[in-house]
Amino acid sequence: MKKPKFITVVGTSAGGMNALIELVSQLKEDMDTAVFIVMHLSGTGISDFLVHRLQPHTSFTCKLGVDGDTIERGCIYIATPKVHLLVKKEGILIGRGPEENRWRPSIDVLFRSAAVAFGTRCIGIVLTGLLDDGTTGMFAIKRCGGVCIVQDPNEAEYPDMPLSVLDHMDVDHCIPLETMGNVIAEILKTNPEEKPVPEEIKIESEIAERVVVDYDNVAQIADKSIYACPDCGGGLWEMTKAGNENIIRYRCHIGHSYSEKDLVIKQGEIFESTLWVALRIMEERRNLFLKMETDHLKRGLSVMSKTYRTKADTIQEHVDKMKTVLFASQRLN
Repeated sequence: MKKPKFITVVGTSAGGMNALIELVSQLKEDMDTAVFIVMHLSGTGISDFLVHRLQPHTSFTCKLGVDGDTIERGCIYIATPKVHLLVKKEGILIGRGPEENRWRPSIDVLFRSAAVAFGTRCIGIVLTGLLDDGTTGMFAIKRCGGVCIVQDPNEAEYPDMPLSVLDHMDVDHCIPLETMGNVIAEILKTNPEEKPVPEEIKIESEIAERVVVDYDNVAQIADKSIYACPDCGGGLWEMTKAGNENIIRYRCHIGHSYSEKDLVIKQGEIFESTLWVALRIMEERRNLFLKMETDHLKRGLSVMSKTYRTKADTIQEHVDKMKTVLFASQRLN
């Protein structure tokens, strides 16, 4: 098998199974490309299932992305769970860096690596899905001269992901699924000239590849924000130097990265988790005071017993208030 002329990277989430089946069924044996797929669906991963589900519908060979494998024309590589799938000129790289947009594997990490490695010979495709996954990765492909394709939101089962891309950049093609095969075939006939890869995109790709823990690297591509990373507690940097001020996102020097929407979601998760921990500790403390009240009463120490009862009652008041705050916060998520 020989190396492909083009690389095609595909990102999807909710509703993506049927969309992927339709897409891969249009791939022909003579297409000079390899395809990489990241599907955000669950934390458990469905990689093996996806391989077996797609294979009957395409003449391309479906397989899992394996670290160090060469990239072969006519193959579809599926991201495995809990690790990032990255593309290099020399082959496949499996990254074990932090989550991006709360996902590992991440669509944006795959897209960004493909943009750096293949530049103008990279085709990015965003299909049906929730929130804004894939937007920053697609923008990297655009800045490196690649081709950007999104599924027509009017036909997408979940239009959020295609709409997010369309809201933040001009794409090359916004088309129905049934026409994507023909469009890809026409793109593969072209011979685009190479163009320089922006330095900040290279730096971000290196962070995902090598887990570069370095303030200086992040400082080159971002400005310090007032927010803390909800995953590691480090300071978040706003990616104001990434070429498009319309795409608001944040990154810590460890490598965690969030769009604005995903940061709000992650903050909500951490906030709720923290409140549950605080509630558990307060209730345990109240129960301990009640036990101490009973123990002292049995020993005839009524004054001390009453003191512990007062403390338990005070904590109960705080517990009731904490529950009110907790249940109210859930409505904000």
